Amino acid sequence: MTSFITAMQNKESNFNLTNSRLRLVSGTTNPKLAEEIASYLGIKNVPLISKRFADGELYVQIQQSIRGCDVFLIQPTCAPVNDSLMELMIMVDACKRASARQITAVIPYFGYARADRKTSGRESITAKLTANLLEKSGVDRVLAMDLHSAQIQGYFDIPCDHIYGSPVLIDYLETLNLEEIVVVSPDVGGVARARAFAKLMNDAPLAIIDKRRSAHNIAESLTVIGEVKGKTAILIDDMIDTGGTICSGANLLKKEGANRIFACASHAVFSPPSYERLSTKNLFEQVIVTNSIPVIHKDNFPQLKVLSVANMLGEAIWRIHEESSVSSMFR
Repeated sequence: MTSFITAMQNKESNFNLTNSRLRLVSGTTNPKLAEEIASYLGIKNVPLISKRFADGELYVQIQQSIRGCDVFLIQPTCAPVNDSLMELMIMVDACKRASARQITAVIPYFGYARADRKTSGRESITAKLTANLLEKSGVDRVLAMDLHSAQIQGYFDIPCDHIYGSPVLIDYLETLNLEEIVVVSPDVGGVARARAFAKLMNDAPLAIIDKRRSAHNIAESLTVIGEVKGKTAILIDDMIDTGGTICSGANLLKKEGANRIFACASHAVFSPPSYERLSTKNLFEQVIVTNSIPVIHKDNFPQLKVLSVANMLGEAIWRIHEESSVSSMFR
């Protein structure tokens, strides 16, 4: 797995883009990530004007011709999620009216993904609605990372490439030379994710935290299924929002005798009071996330480690543009 990331890093800026029609356009949600992706590909992002009128309406203008180009719009739909999503759709419409040949929405973090099914009567399946809106706006294909649930890929009637942040997380964990590892799923719903992660970590043992959720953003941990005493526990989830689930899981692991606890997640949503919970003294050795979402206040959070997924996204973008395999990146 380390060689996979290293190979992409060594490949940086070796692309032949002299006469390429590939274009990158960044929304305002995560411009730093877009710059890193452009650097990996050895190109510059197409300039964009995005502003807000006095009544709150958004305005977008592409500042360079993209006629006949293969355009990749980079925009995680994180907070403020409605503005991020609306800006992305306006960008799509602008590209469509500017005669772009193909428009790919690169969505490192897919907002509304947790509303992927009905759990009670008279609810919306907002993840499906979001997919419909993106398609209707004119997107030709989607590149997403670590969707909350795998079925969201099937909500699109257009091609949707789904990539994973786990190689980047595991590449970093291997540099720590951890011993006696056990990979822990913070809930039953994340077992498949944790099992796949454990397999990539030399078939590390797996443990599961059985918990019940009594209300939105409130989780009650009950028991640990598996052996964690005396081990280095790696709690793995797709996202950390308020931190309630992963912190209650960590507290339970402490009680069960885990020596060291690391939290890993692709998406640092970090809604309040996540920083206060995650930075609790002696709870986590490190909280490891990616930059799929811009992370603020990290200077006041010494346990936090932010890893870049720019090279991986850049590689996927290049492969889509060249019509080569994306899934082979993870074999």
